[in-house]
Amino acid sequence: MKFEKLYEAVEKNKTLILEAERHIWKNPEPGYREWKTHAYLKEKYEALGYKLVEAGNIPGFYTDVDTGRPGPTIAVFGEMDSLIIPSHPECDKETGAVHACGHNCQSAALLGLAAGLKEPGVLDGLCGKIRLIAVPAEEGIEIGFRLGLKEKGIIKYMCGKPEFLYRGYLDGVDMAMMIHTTQKGISCNKGSNGAIIKFATFAGKSAHAGGSPHKGINALYAASNALSASNAIRETFQEKDTVRYHPIMTKGGNVVNAIPDEVRVESYLRAATVEAMNAESKKINRAYAGCAAAMGAGVHFIDVHGFAPRYNDHTMREVFKRIGADFFAEEDICFTQNWGTASSDMGDISCVMPAVHPNVGGATGTAHGDNYYIEDPYTACVVSAKVQIGALAAFLENDAAEAKNVLANKKVPYASKEEYFAAVDAISFDGEGVVYNENGTVTLKY
Repeated sequence: MKFEKLYEAVEKNKTLILEAERHIWKNPEPGYREWKTHAYLKEKYEALGYKLVEAGNIPGFYTDVDTGRPGPTIAVFGEMDSLIIPSHPECDKETGAVHACGHNCQSAALLGLAAGLKEPGVLDGLCGKIRLIAVPAEEGIEIGFRLGLKEKGIIKYMCGKPEFLYRGYLDGVDMAMMIHTTQKGISCNKGSNGAIIKFATFAGKSAHAGGSPHKGINALYAASNALSASNAIRETFQEKDTVRYHPIMTKGGNVVNAIPDEVRVESYLRAATVEAMNAESKKINRAYAGCAAAMGAGVHFIDVHGFAPRYNDHTMREVFKRIGADFFAEEDICFTQNWGTASSDMGDISCVMPAVHPNVGGATGTAHGDNYYIEDPYTACVVSAKVQIGALAAFLENDAAEAKNVLANKKVPYASKEEYFAAVDAISFDGEGVVYNENGTVTLKY
C-alpha cells in the first residue's frame, strides 16, 4: 500500500469516526433542516482546529486544507440529510426521518478525513488545497417545504450542492469527489439521470357531494385523469433518454362529503440529458393541463430544477479504482460503463468541473427502504475515509500530476457555472396551465 501512512492517519481516528456515524444515525434530519447535525459536526471540526465558513441561514459549511504549495483545489463532499420513511423501525418517531441512504456515513467519513489530514506529515509531498464540504439537502423531498424556503428567499435551488455552487462556495475549486454508501465493495458507473421536481395543484369547485355534485368541479377527477393520461405518454419516451416519471398524490380532497376543490400531485421527471428532461416534462404538463380543461378545472404548475445528469469523470474513476484495490478483492471492485437512472445533485457539480461519485460498501437492505441499515460501519466510514485520503494523495502528489491530467482531459457540459445556471433555470415554470378565455375558448400553457 503506497499510502499506508495516510491510511494509518485515518485509522488513528477510528473512534471519532464511528461515534459520529452512530450519533448522526440516531439524530436524522431531512434536507435544509440538519441543524443538530451541523452543530455536532461544527463542534468536532473546530476541536480539530478547523476554521469553518458556515452557510448561515441553512445548515452546512466548508473548510480548506492548504498544503502550502501551489496546485489545484479538490472539493470533497459529505452529505448530511436523511430520508423520511415512517415505516423504518429506527426512524425518528416524530418526523419519520431516517438515514436509509447512508448519508450519516458520508458525514462521519468526511470528519475522519478531516482528522486524518491533521495528523503530522500527512500533507508532505502534496500540493494544492482540499476543500471539505458538509452539504445539506441531497435528497429531493419535502417539496412544499423547500418551495417555501424559495419563496422566502432563503434558498434558490431545491438541493444543497447547486445551492452551494450558486452561493460561491465552490469558487476556485477545480475538481470534486465524494463517496456514497452501498452494500458491498467499491463501485462506480458512467453516470446517471438528472431530474425536474414537479408540483401541480389542481383547482376545482367545492359542492355537496351527495346533494348537489353538479354544482361542483371535481379536482380529484381532473388529477386522476391527468395521471392516467401522463402514464399513456410513457411509450413515447425514448430508451436512449432513460426517462423515469413517478408521481405521488399528496392531497386528494378535504372531506368525503364535499367535491374535492384542491388536489396536489408531486413528481420527478428524470432523464439522461437536460434537453430530454425539459422535453418530456412539457409532455407531462400538456397532459395535466388537457385533463384539467376537460373537467373545467384549473391546474397550477411549479416546475423547478432538482438534479442535473451526473457525469463521472473517467480519469478520476480510474484513480478510485486503483485506490480501491488497496481495500477490496478484485471481485468486489465494479467500475462499469452502465448509466444509472437514479439522480444525485453531484450531477450539478459534474456539469461545471470534473467530478466522481463512487460507492463503498457497509450497508444492508434496500436503499431508501425500511430494511436499510449500516451493517459494517467500519467499511462504510473508516475505509471510505481511507479511500478518499488515498485518492487525494494520488491526485496531489508529484506536483499534482494526476490532477493536472484530469483537468487537461476534462469533458464537462458547461464552460462556466453561469452557463450551467442559465440552462437549468430555463427549466423552471410557475404558472397556470389552463386559461379560460371570455370568448369561450381555452388556452393551455405548459
